[in-house]
Amino acid sequence: MKSLICLSLILLPLFSVVEGQGIGTPTLMQVDEEVVVLAMFAVSEHNRQSKANLVYRNVVQETMQVVHGLLYRLIISAKNGSHAAKNYEAVVWEKPRGQGHHSNILVSFKECRSVAFVNRLQMYVCTPLS
Repeated sequence: MKSLICLSLILLPLFSVVEGQGIGTPTLMQVDEEVVVLAMFAVSEHNRQSKANLVYRNVVQETMQVVHGLLYRLIISAKNGSHAAKNYEAVVWEKPRGQGHHSNILVSFKECRSVAFVNRLQMYVCTPLS
């Protein structure tokens, strides 16, 4: 039994290296329906908390990190009235509640501006909204 435990402790990091990511490493993801729901939640929760009137347009970029639950960093395009759309960074924690249920918590919401392309990925600098 001890040898099986030792073997699993040795092999676990190797599987992470082979897969190209470690546990807790942020991973660029494809935007799917669940991510769109999280982005819409982030915009509506930001509007509720700050009395803003942003209107969701689309998800520009998403990264996901496994923590106690899942931590999503979303770059979201949204409009404020008749003004041009701007990009915002929303960090949403999908917190597990047990039995397959979870709750979403908006950790932060910041305005972004595009600054560079690195390895075909657009990078953003985000600052807290006043």
